[in-house]
Amino acid sequence: MGRAESRRTRQRGARRAERGGGGIRRFFTWRKLLGTLFVFCLLAMGGLYAVYLLVPVPTANAEAELQSNIYKYADGTILARSGKVNRSNVGLEKIPDPVEKAFVAAENKTFYEDSGVDLKGTARGVVNTVTGKGKQGGSTITQQYVKNYYLDQSQTVTRKLKELVISLKVDQRKSKDDILEGYLNTSYYGRSAYGIQAAAQAYYGVDSDKLTVPQGAYLAALLQAPSQYDWTSASPSSRKLVLERWDYVLDNMVEENWLDPAARKTMVFPEPQAPKAAPGMEGQTGYLVEAANQELARQGVKEEDIRAGGWTITLTVDKKRQKELVEAVGDELEDQLDREGNEVDATVQAGATSVDPKTGHVVALYGGVGATQHWMSNATRRDYQPASTFKPLVFASALENSSRTQDGRRIGVNTHYDGTSKRPVKGGDTPFAPENEDDISYGQVTVQRAMNKSINSVFAQMIVDVGPGKVKKTALDLGLKDGDAFVESPAMSLGTMGASTWDMAGAYATLDNHGKKVTPSIVKAAEHQDRTVQPADPIGAQVVSRETADTVTSVLTGVVREGSGRAASTPAYQAAGKTGTSENNKSAWFAGYTPELTTVVALFGEDTKKGTQVTLTGTANSGRANGGGFPARIWADYTLDALGGGSDARFDLDVIEYGDGQPEPGTGSPSPSTSPSPSPSPSDTPDDEPSSTPSSSPSTRDPVTSSSPPPAPTPSQSTGSPSSSPSRSPEPGTIGGSGFEPETGGGPDDGARIRP
Repeated sequence: MGRAESRRTRQRGARRAERGGGGIRRFFTWRKLLGTLFVFCLLAMGGLYAVYLLVPVPTANAEAELQSNIYKYADGTILARSGKVNRSNVGLEKIPDPVEKAFVAAENKTFYEDSGVDLKGTARGVVNTVTGKGKQGGSTITQQYVKNYYLDQSQTVTRKLKELVISLKVDQRKSKDDILEGYLNTSYYGRSAYGIQAAAQAYYGVDSDKLTVPQGAYLAALLQAPSQYDWTSASPSSRKLVLERWDYVLDNMVEENWLDPAARKTMVFPEPQAPKAAPGMEGQTGYLVEAANQELARQGVKEEDIRAGGWTITLTVDKKRQKELVEAVGDELEDQLDREGNEVDATVQAGATSVDPKTGHVVALYGGVGATQHWMSNATRRDYQPASTFKPLVFASALENSSRTQDGRRIGVNTHYDGTSKRPVKGGDTPFAPENEDDISYGQVTVQRAMNKSINSVFAQMIVDVGPGKVKKTALDLGLKDGDAFVESPAMSLGTMGASTWDMAGAYATLDNHGKKVTPSIVKAAEHQDRTVQPADPIGAQVVSRETADTVTSVLTGVVREGSGRAASTPAYQAAGKTGTSENNKSAWFAGYTPELTTVVALFGEDTKKGTQVTLTGTANSGRANGGGFPARIWADYTLDALGGGSDARFDLDVIEYGDGQPEPGTGSPSPSTSPSPSPSPSDTPDDEPSSTPSSSPSTRDPVTSSSPPPAPTPSQSTGSPSSSPSRSPEPGTIGGSGFEPETGGGPDDGARIRP
């Protein structure tokens, strides 16, 4: 028995040891841990209560009484002041009850039952702020009202804790109706509209008491992202998000029994009216201010910070050149139009962007007839095709990628292509046979002449030779923006994507700047009382080689001198440029530059009532409004004045010279061969080729494709028109006698240096 008792004693000791867990286990017992947690909770609650007692409900914040922003020209003179708040407070009696419920359904379904705060959402916001993950969602309507009216938009832990405490106090002191009324009147809806009354007018042209449920649901959806969700300017992907958000609001109303399910099924999305500028933004002022605000947003300044005011923003715009651009549009276009009596003239919209290629500064911008009449800026809109102004980018890509034709010839200025209209492209995955202007066939032509005459069939074949993917990459590198319409296909050669005059000015300025990237910038400086924004340098890295950029420039001087851009030519300055006319003549472009200034001018046919693109044909009773007409004349008028009556500056070019009949670098002389007689091409034909719908039927002619090239013509031969003048000797410093076609404007002007 003694040994059994001893054994049981040892076992009981072992069990006690296990339960005790040694010295550390004895210290951290469950009771002690729970006690510590309880004390911590008591301290935290005490701390929060102390904060609750110490934090008062403040008076209205500075944003509730917004300051003005001051906008200046580059010389410091005042362009505009903005900041008069577009707001008219209304009581809930002026807002239909279902519309009120739409906002509650969108932002805070438990609004009528909660205590004014969302502890989980606030905690998540604090954690996101501390960890640098940005804004949080989940704030109640009361918290958003407190933030808008009492606090500011900063994202700090201190501000969030204040928001929590003040929201609790406001919820206790004010009725739910008062809080909802304040929230609806202090929220920002976009289009410079503060409060639901201003929003109802801005988006639907009615007072708040006339809003329908679908309209109210859209305004409620807007609060999540006012700029992104503005239907008239939203991208296709943003419009999809708008519809999803709108559906979410209405479905929540049904879920809360605030909307009859049968009525919900019949509701159709209510598209808002086109936006209108705020008062005081007449003429070009509104366009310039909006462009500056957009650039500040791209530089990282929050939209709400810009709205809060207190900024002094100096633009890069030259006051004198801005005036000259407006006058050029007036003299060369508006004075020729009968907007009241001619249906076509009433649809014409003009836009332009002018950039200093050495600095990237936007020195002048034309957004339309006036910001209070046509709010969308024609300078920055991207819903029209740039057409044949894209062709130089195709050639630039061919040079940059050392591309070859289907039969292995290096593509250069002198390379011959078949300019037969409707000729099916060779070697591509997608069938394509574009028609030339007026279905004219040019036969064998050099790249220079193809650029002069803007021959569609040549550049459709060239983009296949280069590769559509490579061409798109070059275009994006030069500054164009990607989008749903930027499809890698042979049709891309005709400029079928969307682009703005701002985008094209950047691309052409990059060519003007010898291939160093130019990203147009309109903000010179932006200062606030507590911060300064220094815009990014508009001049970037080398995106195409100098030789590539300069060779394209040399070709484009021929377009201005004796091609489709002759209306822009004058002895007063040296210029390079390209015309463009889109399918059905819905847009017409001239993109050109001198050594000191790059400017892109475009016309757009727009039925503003229907929001549709229409033809420009018949503008000012002048037939087809091609890029070599009104746009080129506006460009020439403006450029002459902007350069002070002219300039002696000349392009300093390093030109790549090779092609048919010319040695490629390191390859020596070509083998002699016999050239067939070139096909006759009309000498008096329209020079600007519009983008055309591809033809499925090949030409009845037996075309000579790019895989069967002739050698370079001898000095006595010409691939130009039968009426061309005899060959002339090249001027000193040019390459007119080295395989180019001087009789068709083929060589660059003075200052070109041949690269071996």
